[in-house]
Amino acid sequence: MAIFPRRTTTCSSILLPLLLAILTLALWAAPALAKHGGAVVRVSADPYSDPAGQHATEVEPDSFATKSTVVGTFQVGRQFTGGASNIGWATVQKRGKAIENGFLPGITKVAGGPYDRASDPSVAYDAAHRVWLISSLALVDPIPLGAAIVVSRSPDGIHWGDPVTIADGRPTGDLDKNWTTCDNHPSSPFFGHCYTEFDDVAQGDKIEMSTSTDGGRTWGAPQGLPAGDLGVYTQLGFGGQPVVQPDGTVIVPINNLVETEVRSFRSTDGGASWSTTVSVSPINRHIVAGGLRAPPFPSAEVDRAGNVYVVWADCRFRASCTSNDLVLSKSADGLNWTSPTRIPIDPVDSGADHFIPGLAVNPHRSGDHARLALTYYSYPNAACTPATCELNVGFISSRDGGSTWSSPTELAGPMSLDWLPNTSQGRMVGDYISTSFVHNDAVPFFAEANPPTGGSFDEAIATVPGGLHVSQGRVASAAKKEPALTQHLRATAPPGPPAR
Repeated sequence: MAIFPRRTTTCSSILLPLLLAILTLALWAAPALAKHGGAVVRVSADPYSDPAGQHATEVEPDSFATKSTVVGTFQVGRQFTGGASNIGWATVQKRGKAIENGFLPGITKVAGGPYDRASDPSVAYDAAHRVWLISSLALVDPIPLGAAIVVSRSPDGIHWGDPVTIADGRPTGDLDKNWTTCDNHPSSPFFGHCYTEFDDVAQGDKIEMSTSTDGGRTWGAPQGLPAGDLGVYTQLGFGGQPVVQPDGTVIVPINNLVETEVRSFRSTDGGASWSTTVSVSPINRHIVAGGLRAPPFPSAEVDRAGNVYVVWADCRFRASCTSNDLVLSKSADGLNWTSPTRIPIDPVDSGADHFIPGLAVNPHRSGDHARLALTYYSYPNAACTPATCELNVGFISSRDGGSTWSSPTELAGPMSLDWLPNTSQGRMVGDYISTSFVHNDAVPFFAEANPPTGGSFDEAIATVPGGLHVSQGRVASAAKKEPALTQHLRATAPPGPPAR
Protein backbone atom coordinates (compact mmCIF):
# COMPACT_ATOMS: atom_id res chain seq x y z
CA MET A 1 0.00 0.00 0.00
CA ALA A 2 1.31 3.47 -0.86
CA ILE A 3 1.97 6.06 1.80
CA PHE A 4 -0.82 8.62 1.99
CA PRO A 5 0.00 12.35 2.17
CA ARG A 6 0.05 13.85 5.65
CA ARG A 7 -2.79 16.24 6.48
CA THR A 8 -2.77 18.97 9.14
CA THR A 9 -5.94 19.05 11.25
CA THR A 10 -6.85 21.33 14.18
CA CYS A 11 -8.65 19.36 16.86
CA SER A 12 -8.71 18.92 20.57
CA SER A 13 -6.54 16.35 22.28
CA ILE A 14 -9.71 14.46 23.20
CA LEU A 15 -10.89 14.02 19.58
CA LEU A 16 -7.46 13.28 18.10
CA PRO A 17 -7.29 9.56 19.05
CA LEU A 18 -10.82 9.01 17.71
CA LEU A 19 -10.02 10.71 14.41
CA LEU A 20 -6.81 8.70 14.03
CA ALA A 21 -8.73 5.48 14.62
CA ILE A 22 -11.31 6.41 12.00
CA LEU A 23 -8.57 7.34 9.52
CA THR A 24 -6.80 4.01 10.11
CA LEU A 25 -10.01 2.07 9.42
CA ALA A 26 -10.61 4.09 6.25
CA LEU A 27 -7.12 3.37 4.94
CA TRP A 28 -7.54 -0.38 5.41
CA ALA A 29 -10.97 -0.34 3.76
CA ALA A 30 -9.92 1.72 0.72
CA PRO A 31 -8.39 0.12 -2.40
CA ALA A 32 -4.61 0.25 -2.50
CA LEU A 33 -3.27 3.33 -4.25
CA ALA A 34 -0.33 2.97 -6.58
CA LYS A 35 2.25 5.72 -6.51
CA HIS A 36 0.92 7.03 -9.82
CA GLY A 37 -2.33 7.92 -8.00
CA GLY A 38 -4.71 5.37 -9.58
CA ALA A 39 -6.56 2.67 -7.70
CA VAL A 40 -5.20 -0.87 -8.03
CA VAL A 41 -8.18 -3.25 -8.02
CA ARG A 42 -8.26 -7.02 -7.91
CA VAL A 43 -10.45 -8.32 -10.70
CA SER A 44 -10.86 -11.95 -9.67
CA ALA A 45 -10.31 -14.49 -6.87
CA ASP A 46 -9.54 -18.21 -6.93
CA PRO A 47 -12.78 -20.04 -5.95
CA TYR A 48 -11.45 -23.60 -6.08
CA SER A 49 -10.48 -26.05 -3.35
CA ASP A 50 -9.31 -29.12 -5.29
CA PRO A 51 -6.31 -30.68 -3.55
CA ALA A 52 -3.95 -30.40 -6.53
CA GLY A 53 -4.05 -26.60 -6.69
CA GLN A 54 -2.23 -24.08 -4.49
CA HIS A 55 -5.13 -21.90 -3.43
CA ALA A 56 -5.85 -19.01 -3.52
CA THR A 57 -3.56 -18.13 -6.43
CA GLU A 58 -3.93 -16.49 -9.83
CA VAL A 59 -0.93 -16.06 -12.12
CA GLU A 60 0.26 -15.31 -15.66
CA PRO A 61 -2.18 -12.78 -17.16
CA ASP A 62 -2.65 -11.86 -20.79
CA SER A 63 -5.00 -9.14 -22.06
CA PHE A 64 -6.36 -7.61 -25.24
CA ALA A 65 -8.42 -4.46 -25.84
CA THR A 66 -10.79 -3.24 -28.52
CA LYS A 67 -12.61 0.08 -28.30
CA SER A 68 -13.54 0.52 -24.60
CA THR A 69 -13.36 -3.14 -23.60
CA VAL A 70 -10.31 -5.03 -22.35
CA VAL A 71 -10.39 -8.74 -21.54
CA GLY A 72 -7.80 -10.35 -19.31
CA THR A 73 -7.18 -14.06 -18.80
CA PHE A 74 -5.01 -15.99 -16.33
CA GLN A 75 -4.30 -19.27 -14.53
CA VAL A 76 -6.34 -20.01 -11.40
CA GLY A 77 -5.16 -22.42 -8.69
CA ARG A 78 -1.56 -22.92 -9.78
CA GLN A 79 -0.20 -26.47 -9.42
CA PHE A 80 3.40 -27.31 -8.53
CA THR A 81 4.28 -29.58 -11.46
CA GLY A 82 2.50 -27.55 -14.14
CA GLY A 83 -0.69 -25.80 -15.10
CA ALA A 84 -3.61 -24.77 -12.92
CA SER A 85 -7.04 -25.87 -11.79
CA ASN A 86 -8.69 -23.70 -14.46
CA ILE A 87 -8.44 -20.55 -16.58
CA GLY A 88 -10.08 -17.33 -15.41
CA TRP A 89 -11.18 -14.20 -17.24
CA ALA A 90 -11.96 -10.59 -16.28
CA THR A 91 -13.57 -8.04 -18.60
CA VAL A 92 -13.22 -4.32 -17.93
CA GLN A 93 -15.60 -2.00 -19.78
CA LYS A 94 -16.58 1.66 -19.95
CA ARG A 95 -13.15 2.94 -18.94
CA GLY A 96 -13.09 0.85 -15.80
CA LYS A 97 -16.61 1.55 -14.56
CA ALA A 98 -17.79 -2.03 -15.16
CA ILE A 99 -15.81 -5.18 -14.30
CA GLU A 100 -17.11 -8.72 -14.73
CA ASN A 101 -15.22 -11.95 -14.16
CA GLY A 102 -15.56 -15.71 -14.25
CA PHE A 103 -13.92 -19.00 -15.22
CA LEU A 104 -13.88 -20.87 -18.51
CA PRO A 105 -16.25 -23.83 -18.78
CA GLY A 106 -15.52 -27.25 -20.18
CA ILE A 107 -11.71 -27.38 -20.09
CA THR A 108 -10.68 -28.87 -16.74
CA LYS A 109 -12.51 -31.32 -14.53
CA VAL A 110 -13.33 -28.68 -11.91
CA ALA A 111 -15.34 -26.89 -14.63
CA GLY A 112 -16.99 -29.91 -16.26
CA GLY A 113 -14.23 -30.63 -18.78
CA PRO A 114 -12.12 -33.70 -19.58
CA TYR A 115 -8.65 -32.33 -18.79
CA ASP A 116 -6.78 -32.37 -15.49
CA ARG A 117 -5.16 -28.92 -15.73
CA ALA A 118 -4.91 -25.85 -17.93
CA SER A 119 -2.15 -23.32 -18.56
CA ASP A 120 -0.78 -20.55 -20.80
CA PRO A 121 -3.98 -18.57 -21.50
CA SER A 122 -3.80 -16.05 -24.35
CA VAL A 123 -6.64 -13.73 -25.39
CA ALA A 124 -7.41 -12.17 -28.79
CA TYR A 125 -10.30 -10.46 -30.56
CA ASP A 126 -11.42 -11.25 -34.11
CA ALA A 127 -12.96 -8.04 -35.46
CA ALA A 128 -14.14 -9.65 -38.69
CA HIS A 129 -16.25 -12.25 -36.87
CA ARG A 130 -16.84 -10.15 -33.74
CA VAL A 131 -15.70 -12.83 -31.34
CA TRP A 132 -13.33 -13.00 -28.41
CA LEU A 133 -10.94 -15.95 -28.20
CA ILE A 134 -8.97 -17.38 -25.27
CA SER A 135 -6.56 -20.17 -26.19
CA SER A 136 -5.24 -22.46 -23.47
CA LEU A 137 -2.94 -25.42 -23.03
CA ALA A 138 -4.93 -28.44 -21.81
CA LEU A 139 -2.93 -30.91 -19.71
CA VAL A 140 -3.48 -34.50 -18.64
CA ASP A 141 -1.93 -36.26 -15.66
CA PRO A 142 0.19 -37.82 -14.40
CA ILE A 143 3.29 -36.18 -15.96
CA PRO A 144 1.53 -33.77 -16.93
CA LEU A 145 1.49 -33.79 -20.73
CA GLY A 146 0.30 -31.03 -23.05
CA ALA A 147 -2.56 -33.01 -24.57
CA ALA A 148 -4.15 -30.24 -26.63
CA ILE A 149 -4.32 -26.57 -27.48
CA VAL A 150 -7.94 -25.43 -27.12
CA VAL A 151 -9.79 -22.15 -27.66
CA SER A 152 -12.84 -20.74 -25.90
CA ARG A 153 -15.10 -18.31 -27.81
CA SER A 154 -17.29 -15.43 -26.63
CA PRO A 155 -19.43 -12.84 -28.47
CA ASP A 156 -19.01 -10.24 -25.71
CA GLY A 157 -16.04 -11.19 -23.53
CA ILE A 158 -18.43 -12.31 -20.79
CA HIS A 159 -20.31 -15.39 -21.96
CA TRP A 160 -17.92 -18.19 -22.94
CA GLY A 161 -18.67 -21.46 -24.71
CA ASP A 162 -17.08 -24.86 -24.36
CA PRO A 163 -13.61 -25.16 -25.89
CA VAL A 164 -12.78 -25.97 -29.51
CA THR A 165 -9.64 -28.00 -30.20
CA ILE A 166 -6.93 -26.19 -32.17
CA ALA A 167 -4.40 -29.03 -32.03
CA ASP A 168 -4.42 -32.45 -30.36
CA GLY A 169 -0.99 -33.72 -29.36
CA ARG A 170 -2.01 -37.21 -28.37
CA PRO A 171 -0.85 -39.93 -28.30
CA THR A 172 2.82 -39.00 -28.81
CA GLY A 173 2.92 -35.20 -28.66
CA ASP A 174 3.46 -32.86 -25.72
CA LEU A 175 2.28 -29.38 -26.69
CA ASP A 176 3.24 -26.16 -24.89
CA LYS A 177 3.27 -22.35 -24.84
CA ASN A 178 0.41 -21.32 -27.13
CA TRP A 179 -0.25 -17.71 -28.18
CA THR A 180 -3.14 -16.45 -30.35
CA THR A 181 -3.69 -13.29 -32.38
CA CYS A 182 -6.04 -12.18 -35.18
CA ASP A 183 -5.78 -10.02 -38.29
CA ASN A 184 -8.03 -7.05 -37.44
CA HIS A 185 -7.02 -4.86 -40.38
CA PRO A 186 -9.98 -4.37 -42.80
CA SER A 187 -7.54 -3.46 -45.59
CA SER A 188 -5.67 -6.75 -45.23
CA PRO A 189 -6.43 -9.54 -47.74
CA PHE A 190 -6.50 -11.88 -44.72
CA PHE A 191 -8.85 -9.83 -42.51
CA GLY A 192 -10.42 -12.28 -40.04
CA HIS A 193 -7.62 -14.85 -40.09
CA CYS A 194 -6.54 -15.89 -36.59
CA TYR A 195 -3.20 -17.53 -35.80
CA THR A 196 -2.03 -19.67 -32.89
CA GLU A 197 1.65 -20.44 -32.29
CA PHE A 198 2.77 -23.29 -30.01
CA ASP A 199 5.53 -25.87 -29.75
CA ASP A 200 5.75 -29.64 -29.39
CA VAL A 201 8.10 -30.64 -26.56
CA ALA A 202 8.08 -34.27 -27.73
CA GLN A 203 9.68 -33.09 -30.98
CA GLY A 204 12.38 -30.98 -29.35
CA ASP A 205 10.17 -27.86 -29.05
CA LYS A 206 9.28 -27.89 -32.74
CA ILE A 207 7.53 -24.61 -33.62
CA GLU A 208 4.03 -25.03 -35.07
CA MET A 209 1.34 -22.68 -36.37
CA SER A 210 -2.39 -23.19 -36.88
CA THR A 211 -4.80 -20.82 -38.69
CA SER A 212 -8.55 -20.23 -38.43
CA THR A 213 -10.62 -18.30 -40.98
CA ASP A 214 -14.06 -18.67 -39.34
CA GLY A 215 -13.76 -16.97 -35.98
CA GLY A 216 -12.05 -19.86 -34.24
CA ARG A 217 -14.72 -22.47 -34.94
CA THR A 218 -12.28 -24.63 -36.91
CA TRP A 219 -8.49 -24.64 -37.27
CA GLY A 220 -6.12 -25.84 -39.94
CA ALA A 221 -3.64 -28.65 -39.43
CA PRO A 222 -0.53 -27.46 -37.54
CA GLN A 223 2.37 -26.43 -39.79
CA GLY A 224 6.06 -26.54 -38.96
CA LEU A 225 8.75 -24.24 -40.33
CA PRO A 226 11.23 -24.96 -43.12
CA ALA A 227 14.86 -25.50 -42.18
CA GLY A 228 17.23 -22.59 -42.65
CA ASP A 229 21.01 -22.32 -42.90
CA LEU A 230 21.35 -23.71 -39.38
CA GLY A 231 19.14 -26.71 -40.09
CA VAL A 232 16.82 -27.96 -37.35
CA TYR A 233 18.01 -25.17 -35.02
CA THR A 234 15.85 -22.69 -36.94
CA GLN A 235 12.73 -24.84 -36.54
CA LEU A 236 12.81 -25.09 -32.74
CA GLY A 237 11.81 -22.59 -30.08
CA PHE A 238 9.10 -21.53 -27.66
CA GLY A 239 7.43 -18.50 -26.13
CA GLY A 240 6.45 -16.88 -29.45
CA GLN A 241 4.03 -13.94 -29.72
CA PRO A 242 2.55 -13.44 -33.21
CA VAL A 243 1.54 -9.96 -34.37
CA VAL A 244 -0.10 -8.88 -37.64
CA GLN A 245 0.88 -5.92 -39.84
CA PRO A 246 -1.74 -3.86 -41.74
CA ASP A 247 -0.91 -5.66 -45.03
CA GLY A 248 -1.64 -9.04 -43.42
CA THR A 249 1.96 -10.13 -42.84
CA VAL A 250 2.24 -12.17 -39.63
CA ILE A 251 5.48 -11.79 -37.67
CA VAL A 252 6.32 -14.08 -34.75
CA PRO A 253 9.17 -13.12 -32.38
CA ILE A 254 10.17 -16.19 -30.35
CA ASN A 255 12.93 -17.56 -28.13
CA ASN A 256 15.28 -20.19 -29.48
CA LEU A 257 15.35 -23.61 -27.86
CA VAL A 258 17.88 -22.74 -25.16
CA GLU A 259 16.84 -19.11 -24.51
CA THR A 260 20.09 -17.62 -25.78
CA GLU A 261 18.56 -15.70 -28.70
CA VAL A 262 15.38 -13.97 -29.81
CA ARG A 263 14.47 -14.99 -33.36
CA SER A 264 11.48 -14.32 -35.62
CA PHE A 265 9.63 -15.83 -38.57
CA ARG A 266 6.69 -14.72 -40.69
CA SER A 267 3.93 -15.51 -43.18
CA THR A 268 2.93 -13.27 -46.10
CA ASP A 269 0.11 -15.48 -47.42
CA GLY A 270 -2.36 -15.64 -44.55
CA GLY A 271 -0.78 -18.63 -42.85
CA ALA A 272 -0.64 -20.87 -45.92
CA SER A 273 3.14 -21.08 -45.44
CA TRP A 274 5.76 -19.87 -42.97
CA SER A 275 9.37 -18.76 -43.30
CA THR A 276 12.36 -20.08 -41.43
CA THR A 277 13.50 -18.11 -38.39
CA VAL A 278 16.00 -15.24 -38.49
CA SER A 279 17.93 -13.65 -35.65
CA VAL A 280 16.55 -10.65 -33.80
CA SER A 281 19.32 -10.55 -31.20
CA PRO A 282 21.31 -12.72 -28.81
CA ILE A 283 20.00 -12.74 -25.23
CA ASN A 284 22.49 -11.82 -22.53
CA ARG A 285 20.72 -13.35 -19.57
CA HIS A 286 21.14 -12.78 -15.87
CA ILE A 287 19.36 -15.51 -13.90
CA VAL A 288 16.86 -13.81 -11.61
CA ALA A 289 17.67 -14.30 -7.92
CA GLY A 290 15.61 -16.01 -5.26
CA GLY A 291 14.64 -18.98 -7.40
CA LEU A 292 11.86 -16.93 -9.03
CA ARG A 293 10.60 -18.35 -12.30
CA ALA A 294 11.36 -15.59 -14.83
CA PRO A 295 12.23 -16.78 -18.36
CA PRO A 296 13.39 -14.10 -20.85
CA PHE A 297 10.39 -14.49 -23.17
CA PRO A 298 9.87 -11.66 -25.69
CA SER A 299 6.84 -9.39 -25.48
CA ALA A 300 5.76 -8.17 -28.94
CA GLU A 301 3.37 -5.55 -30.33
CA VAL A 302 2.78 -3.67 -33.60
CA ASP A 303 1.90 -0.02 -34.37
CA ARG A 304 -0.48 1.45 -36.94
CA ALA A 305 2.16 1.49 -39.70
CA GLY A 306 3.20 -2.11 -39.08
CA ASN A 307 6.40 -1.48 -37.12
CA VAL A 308 6.99 -4.40 -34.74
CA TYR A 309 8.38 -3.80 -31.25
CA VAL A 310 9.92 -6.54 -29.10
CA VAL A 311 11.01 -6.23 -25.45
CA TRP A 312 12.83 -8.78 -23.29
CA ALA A 313 15.02 -8.94 -20.17
CA ASP A 314 18.75 -8.62 -20.92
CA CYS A 315 21.90 -7.84 -18.91
CA ARG A 316 24.21 -6.59 -21.71
CA PHE A 317 24.28 -3.03 -20.39
CA ARG A 318 25.17 -3.99 -16.81
CA ALA A 319 28.75 -4.51 -15.65
CA SER A 320 29.54 -8.24 -15.38
CA CYS A 321 25.91 -9.03 -16.28
CA THR A 322 24.86 -8.76 -12.62
CA SER A 323 21.24 -7.75 -13.32
CA ASN A 324 18.77 -7.29 -16.17
CA ASP A 325 17.48 -4.23 -17.95
CA LEU A 326 14.56 -4.42 -20.32
CA VAL A 327 15.66 -3.87 -23.93
CA LEU A 328 13.79 -2.96 -27.11
CA SER A 329 14.30 -3.93 -30.76
CA LYS A 330 12.18 -2.85 -33.76
CA SER A 331 11.52 -4.09 -37.28
CA ALA A 332 9.44 -2.99 -40.26
CA ASP A 333 9.47 -6.41 -41.95
CA GLY A 334 10.31 -9.08 -39.36
CA LEU A 335 13.58 -9.80 -41.17
CA ASN A 336 15.79 -6.86 -40.26
CA TRP A 337 15.90 -5.73 -36.62
CA THR A 338 17.50 -2.77 -34.89
CA SER A 339 20.22 -3.26 -32.30
CA PRO A 340 18.59 -3.51 -28.87
CA THR A 341 18.31 -0.29 -26.88
CA ARG A 342 18.11 -0.09 -23.12
CA ILE A 343 14.85 1.08 -21.55
CA PRO A 344 16.09 3.52 -18.85
CA ILE A 345 14.06 2.48 -15.83
CA ASP A 346 17.00 3.32 -13.54
CA PRO A 347 20.80 3.80 -13.80
CA VAL A 348 22.91 0.86 -14.93
CA ASP A 349 24.65 0.83 -11.54
CA SER A 350 21.40 0.82 -9.53
CA GLY A 351 21.74 -2.83 -8.55
CA ALA A 352 18.09 -3.42 -9.48
CA ASP A 353 16.81 -6.26 -11.64
CA HIS A 354 13.95 -6.06 -14.20
CA PHE A 355 12.14 -8.97 -15.84
CA ILE A 356 8.88 -10.43 -17.25
CA PRO A 357 7.87 -7.44 -19.44
CA GLY A 358 4.40 -6.87 -20.86
CA LEU A 359 4.45 -4.40 -23.77
CA ALA A 360 1.52 -2.49 -25.27
CA VAL A 361 1.64 -0.26 -28.37
CA ASN A 362 -1.16 2.13 -29.21
CA PRO A 363 -2.65 0.82 -32.49
CA HIS A 364 -3.64 4.32 -33.66
CA ARG A 365 -0.14 5.85 -33.74
CA SER A 366 3.15 4.93 -35.37
CA GLY A 367 6.81 5.72 -35.88
CA ASP A 368 8.17 8.70 -33.96
CA HIS A 369 4.69 9.25 -32.50
CA ALA A 370 4.11 5.66 -31.41
CA ARG A 371 2.97 5.33 -27.82
CA LEU A 372 4.44 2.45 -25.86
CA ALA A 373 3.45 1.24 -22.40
CA LEU A 374 5.35 -1.38 -20.44
CA THR A 375 4.47 -3.21 -17.23
CA TYR A 376 7.12 -5.37 -15.60
CA TYR A 377 8.34 -7.02 -12.38
CA SER A 378 11.53 -5.97 -10.60
CA TYR A 379 13.76 -6.37 -7.56
CA PRO A 380 15.44 -3.30 -6.02
CA ASN A 381 18.38 -5.58 -5.18
CA ALA A 382 19.35 -8.12 -7.83
CA ALA A 383 21.61 -9.95 -5.35
CA CYS A 384 18.80 -10.81 -2.95
CA THR A 385 18.08 -14.25 -1.50
CA PRO A 386 14.80 -16.22 -1.34
CA ALA A 387 14.27 -14.79 2.13
CA THR A 388 15.13 -11.17 1.28
CA CYS A 389 13.93 -10.58 -2.32
CA GLU A 390 11.30 -7.86 -2.66
CA LEU A 391 9.17 -8.20 -5.79
CA ASN A 392 7.57 -5.07 -7.25
CA VAL A 393 5.38 -4.28 -10.24
CA GLY A 394 6.41 -1.24 -12.27
CA PHE A 395 5.20 0.78 -15.25
CA ILE A 396 7.01 3.01 -17.75
CA SER A 397 5.90 4.61 -21.03
CA SER A 398 7.08 6.37 -24.18
CA ARG A 399 5.37 8.84 -26.53
CA ASP A 400 8.00 8.73 -29.30
CA GLY A 401 8.40 5.09 -30.28
CA GLY A 402 10.84 4.28 -27.49
CA SER A 403 13.38 7.04 -28.13
CA THR A 404 12.70 8.51 -24.68
CA TRP A 405 10.86 7.14 -21.66
CA SER A 406 8.94 8.58 -18.74
CA SER A 407 9.94 8.19 -15.13
CA PRO A 408 8.86 4.75 -13.87
CA THR A 409 5.99 4.34 -11.43
CA GLU A 410 5.37 1.59 -8.92
CA LEU A 411 2.04 -0.21 -9.13
CA ALA A 412 2.36 -2.91 -6.47
CA GLY A 413 4.75 -4.40 -3.95
CA PRO A 414 7.00 -5.15 -2.31
CA MET A 415 5.98 -8.81 -2.23
CA SER A 416 7.90 -11.60 -0.51
CA LEU A 417 8.59 -14.69 -2.58
CA ASP A 418 6.98 -17.03 -0.06
CA TRP A 419 3.68 -15.25 -0.78
CA LEU A 420 3.75 -16.85 -4.26
CA PRO A 421 2.83 -20.40 -5.33
CA ASN A 422 5.76 -22.72 -5.87
CA THR A 423 6.47 -24.69 -9.04
CA SER A 424 9.04 -27.18 -10.25
CA GLN A 425 10.86 -24.18 -11.78
CA GLY A 426 10.59 -21.79 -8.85
CA ARG A 427 8.14 -19.40 -7.22
CA MET A 428 5.73 -17.97 -9.77
CA VAL A 429 3.83 -14.84 -10.71
CA GLY A 430 3.72 -16.10 -14.30
CA ASP A 431 5.89 -16.35 -17.36
CA TYR A 432 3.99 -13.33 -18.72
CA ILE A 433 2.54 -10.03 -17.62
CA SER A 434 0.29 -7.85 -19.79
CA THR A 435 -0.62 -4.31 -20.84
CA SER A 436 -3.30 -3.14 -23.30
CA PHE A 437 -4.30 0.27 -24.66
CA VAL A 438 -7.88 1.47 -24.18
CA HIS A 439 -7.99 4.61 -26.29
CA ASN A 440 -4.90 6.57 -25.13
CA ASP A 441 -4.52 5.02 -21.68
CA ALA A 442 -2.70 1.80 -20.81
CA VAL A 443 -4.42 -0.87 -18.72
CA PRO A 444 -2.04 -3.31 -16.98
CA PHE A 445 -2.86 -6.81 -15.71
CA PHE A 446 -0.52 -8.32 -13.12
CA ALA A 447 -0.37 -10.76 -10.22
CA GLU A 448 -0.54 -9.12 -6.79
CA ALA A 449 0.15 -11.08 -3.60
CA ASN A 450 -0.41 -10.47 0.10
CA PRO A 451 0.90 -12.57 3.01
CA PRO A 452 -0.77 -16.01 3.19
CA THR A 453 -3.37 -16.45 5.92
CA GLY A 454 -4.88 -19.55 7.45
CA GLY A 455 -2.75 -21.88 5.36
CA SER A 456 -3.97 -20.33 2.10
CA PHE A 457 -2.25 -17.97 -0.34
CA ASP A 458 -3.66 -14.54 -1.14
CA GLU A 459 -2.62 -13.87 -4.74
CA ALA A 460 -4.94 -12.50 -7.42
CA ILE A 461 -4.88 -10.69 -10.74
CA ALA A 462 -5.10 -6.91 -10.39
CA THR A 463 -5.38 -3.93 -12.71
CA VAL A 464 -5.79 -0.17 -12.77
CA PRO A 465 -9.31 -0.06 -14.28
CA GLY A 466 -9.19 3.51 -15.58
CA GLY A 467 -5.77 2.97 -17.10
CA LEU A 468 -2.46 4.79 -16.84
CA HIS A 469 -1.46 7.93 -18.69
CA VAL A 470 1.40 7.68 -21.18
CA SER A 471 3.74 10.45 -20.09
CA GLN A 472 6.23 12.56 -21.97
CA GLY A 473 9.65 10.91 -22.10
CA ARG A 474 12.44 12.34 -19.96
CA VAL A 475 15.28 9.86 -20.36
CA ALA A 476 16.70 8.69 -23.69
CA SER A 477 17.23 5.03 -24.56
CA ALA A 478 20.79 3.81 -25.02
CA ALA A 479 22.20 1.44 -27.64
CA LYS A 480 25.10 -0.94 -27.41
CA LYS A 481 26.25 -3.37 -30.03
CA GLU A 482 27.00 -6.84 -28.76
CA PRO A 483 28.87 -9.63 -30.54
CA ALA A 484 26.62 -12.48 -31.62
CA LEU A 485 26.90 -15.82 -29.86
CA THR A 486 28.51 -18.50 -31.96
CA GLN A 487 26.27 -20.89 -33.83
CA HIS A 488 27.99 -23.77 -32.12
CA LEU A 489 27.15 -22.53 -28.63
CA ARG A 490 23.56 -21.81 -29.58
CA ALA A 491 23.04 -25.16 -31.20
CA THR A 492 24.75 -27.32 -28.58
CA ALA A 493 23.65 -25.67 -25.31
CA PRO A 494 21.51 -28.09 -23.27
CA PRO A 495 17.74 -27.47 -23.44
CA GLY A 496 15.79 -26.56 -20.34
CA PRO A 497 12.64 -28.25 -19.04
CA PRO A 498 9.23 -27.49 -20.56
CA ALA A 499 7.76 -24.20 -19.33
CA ARG A 500 4.26 -25.25 -18.31
